[in-house]
Amino acid sequence: MTLSDPLSLIATAGRLDTVLAELTGVSRSQVAGWVEGGQVQVGGVQASKPSLKLRGGETLIVQVPLPPSAHVEPENIPLDVLYEDEHLIAINKPPGMITHPAPGVFSGTLVNALLGRVTLPEQEGFDGPDGFRPGIVHRLDKDTSGVIVVAKSVAAHARLAAAFKDRETRKTYLAIAAGTWKAAEPVYADVPIGRHPVQRQRMTVGGALPREAQTLFTPLAAHPDGHGRTLALVRAQPRTGRTHQIRVHLVHLGSPILGDAVYGRASEIMPRHALHAHFLSIPHPVTGELLSLHAPVPDDLLEAWVTLGGELPGELEAAPSLY
Repeated sequence: MTLSDPLSLIATAGRLDTVLAELTGVSRSQVAGWVEGGQVQVGGVQASKPSLKLRGGETLIVQVPLPPSAHVEPENIPLDVLYEDEHLIAINKPPGMITHPAPGVFSGTLVNALLGRVTLPEQEGFDGPDGFRPGIVHRLDKDTSGVIVVAKSVAAHARLAAAFKDRETRKTYLAIAAGTWKAAEPVYADVPIGRHPVQRQRMTVGGALPREAQTLFTPLAAHPDGHGRTLALVRAQPRTGRTHQIRVHLVHLGSPILGDAVYGRASEIMPRHALHAHFLSIPHPVTGELLSLHAPVPDDLLEAWVTLGGELPGELEAAPSLY
């Protein structure tokens, strides 16, 4: 078995398999396989079991198995297709699905599912240290649901990538902010984001090599939770596309996303972070016509909000105004 170069991570508190799954974006079952295969060290000592309790702050050294080749198998995984033509396909990605294969994750991804349905472009640069990502022009975090667009040709990929780079796209997310939301009116977060100086799988305001980041947050509904906090159902419209941008900006505003164990805390009500890519407007790569794509809010997010005592606003599924 060929292994990757050692990956060094700083642990948070919790079970080893849960913590590693959160830090790497892979499933707990895959992490358990790494531990049982002797590929994980905690504080310089080989981990004995996936359920090992971590206090937080330990150094984790992980070596994941590399794929035997760049070939990724097509898989028959059902997809919720929002739009498709010969140039691109738009999917309502379910939570829990990783966008593309990467070291240690070779199946069950969106790319595996798409290869079972369509032909994706192959070109230099699609297979690199970030994984095998044919046609991928933007990504959603593993536990973020909603709209994602994938190119079906090299030319479409180049034009769609340029549209994201040149900020010709308009993205709208829905989130449950579970801290202490204080605003009744829209809030514009304009603070740079960089890599966390210690916990390298996280981003932070400032951080290493910070880049500009702007997000407009509009509260749609809010209510007290009975424990001194004000929860909010917020619409997030990022103007830039930094890694974990919405999650980091909401932490900066004092309201991490419900269920975000990386930037806030886990939730029994919401087993994943309550973030959904709701709308995406993007120029068609060939015609230039503006495509307006919409992924309805998933049941788990709606049910979590109602369980918390919130009321659903009537305009929830209405297309937002472009900014």
